[in-house]
Amino acid sequence: MAPAPAAPAARESDAMRRAIALSARGLGATSPNPVVGCVVLDAAGRPVGEGWHRRAGGPHAEIHALAEAGDEARGGTAIVTLEPCDHTGRTGPCTRALVDAGIARVVYAVPDPHPAARGGAETLAAAGIDVEGGLLHAEAAEVNTAWLTSVRLGRPHVTWKYAAGLDGRVAAADGTSRWITSPESRADVHRLRAEADAVLVGSGTARADDPHLAVRGVPGAPQPMRVVADTGADAVHPGARILDNAAPTLIAVAEDTPVRKTARLPEHAEVVRLPRAQAGGRGLHLPALLAALHERGVRALLLEGGPTLAGSFAAAGLVDRVTGYLAPALLGEGPQVLAGAGFTTLAHALRLSLTDVTRIGPDLRITAVPLPATEES
Repeated sequence: MAPAPAAPAARESDAMRRAIALSARGLGATSPNPVVGCVVLDAAGRPVGEGWHRRAGGPHAEIHALAEAGDEARGGTAIVTLEPCDHTGRTGPCTRALVDAGIARVVYAVPDPHPAARGGAETLAAAGIDVEGGLLHAEAAEVNTAWLTSVRLGRPHVTWKYAAGLDGRVAAADGTSRWITSPESRADVHRLRAEADAVLVGSGTARADDPHLAVRGVPGAPQPMRVVADTGADAVHPGARILDNAAPTLIAVAEDTPVRKTARLPEHAEVVRLPRAQAGGRGLHLPALLAALHERGVRALLLEGGPTLAGSFAAAGLVDRVTGYLAPALLGEGPQVLAGAGFTTLAHALRLSLTDVTRIGPDLRITAVPLPATEES
């Protein structure tokens, strides 16, 4: 006996899960736009079209899905991870496309908070379309967290990534740090880079490791912007691996840095001058750095810097997610993962909520997010 067809609510939930998975395919390629997935069900509830937002300036998810569905979209349901946009930018409003396609019902997960694009639900309802919001909201919002953070806070979402032994040390006493974690973990880091718009390190990492920071081993992945916070313009030298043409490069220096120190850098490496964190201090003003990256379309920032830069971000309350790769090794001596954060007593510790623990080869990947202030204890 054939199984009974799924109830409409179950079909819509299944379609939303598929739309969320589709939306994730756009990570790293759509900024400053959100990632969005869409599945179109025909009038009988069968999937007939799907799509995702593939790149900024290109067709939105709904347009791809409606094109695949064709005439079968008429009288059907559009399942979308984000409320359909209601404005004309580089593309037309998705609300108009849905109305013109004869869609009878729209179900979306997350309301659009952007002032220029929100209001799509009201427009669709005014056109006689049945509209429902909030289906699998948390799951869809998690995939789109970088863009949602940027709209809410006006800065990029910051993921701090580090690799350490079980005793929390990122290097041995003699400074050696390659490689603490396994090839499997390092491959996973390239996946994180591929999903980010920019990768940031500080002058200490630039000086000690001469990192390349480009994505490798992820076919078709867009290259994130490579950023070095080099306050005194003395860590990135001509010939540094980060100065090749594999990806865009930005060097952030203090605004009082002599021009002669940056003139030696190649023309294709952008130099941005920013205020110092404190007058005469060593570091840059981090909100100004994030603002400069936001202006350049960066919505998802991967912080790969060493303990000092990570400590500065943590102290400023600018870490939105922590991803730690822990190797089954004890180093005993050497630098810890975090330095200078100012958490001098347990009461001031940055408390986190674990969101994922996964074994990667012989290592553990632990992902956590800061608890809201009211939940810290």
